[in-house]
Amino acid sequence: LERTYAAGKIPGGFFKREGKQSEKEILTSRLIDRPIRPLFPEGFYHDIQIVAMVVSIDPEIDSDIPAMIGASAALVLSGVPFAGPIGAARVGYAGGQYLLNPTKPELETSQMDLVVAGTAKAVLMVESEAQVLPEDVMLGAVVYGHE
Repeated sequence: LERTYAAGKIPGGFFKREGKQSEKEILTSRLIDRPIRPLFPEGFYHDIQIVAMVVSIDPEIDSDIPAMIGASAALVLSGVPFAGPIGAARVGYAGGQYLLNPTKPELETSQMDLVVAGTAKAVLMVESEAQVLPEDVMLGAVVYGHE
């Protein structure tokens, strides 16, 4: 949940409240959920609610990767049966080199925007948007992000 005041925008006029979740917040929620869900034991049916609230932000850094890591850390510390923690990273590709957690301006020139998340032993989730790139470059990005 990204508060408007975190980005220095205070709603005024008719829209004085935060309103509903944006599409970006919904997609970030899915990024948090996908690698975490398989780490709960089979038969664990208790409700778990994770709220990642952005209260301060660097406009050049996307808040989804810190939200994923923070959610994992909160679950590990909470005492619920969770086989975590997870790590997450965003990988870009520009000039024949991988970029680890690139800034928004770096992503604009990048040929790839890939998010990888997993445990120390396995990759659990990959989300990517990329130009046409060779398969070995894409696979290399997953390995690079996991390391």
